[in-house]
Amino acid sequence: MTKGATGAVRGIAAAVPVALFAALAGTALHRQAFFVAGVDVHWGPAAALLLLASLQLLLGAWSRSLLPTAVAGIVCYATIGLLSTGGPGKQLIVADVPGNVWVFGTAGITVVVLLWCRRYRRPPRG
Repeated sequence: MTKGATGAVRGIAAAVPVALFAALAGTALHRQAFFVAGVDVHWGPAAALLLLASLQLLLGAWSRSLLPTAVAGIVCYATIGLLSTGGPGKQLIVADVPGNVWVFGTAGITVVVLLWCRRYRRPPRG
């Protein structure tokens, strides 16, 4: 294997467990809220998206490539999709405001982090 292919495989191998952790931890976290004057303040979706963004940023800075960041976002989004498609009463992610922010925010955060991680890419050899 060439050095570039080895780095890509290593980055993908690191991205998959990171994405699974982010999906499971974020799903557990996204329903968290507290009450202020009788109003639900959902802080869980923001914390879950912050967790995902920080892990993706860490992958991008560590690998100096966009590939692990993209793979982490795709695997996390797919895992969240699987967790939200359970039968009635078995869904871990319900189609309400916190659930929708978590599901669709994952795609948005991935795009934002990919744009941010462009600065960490290796310069082209020349």
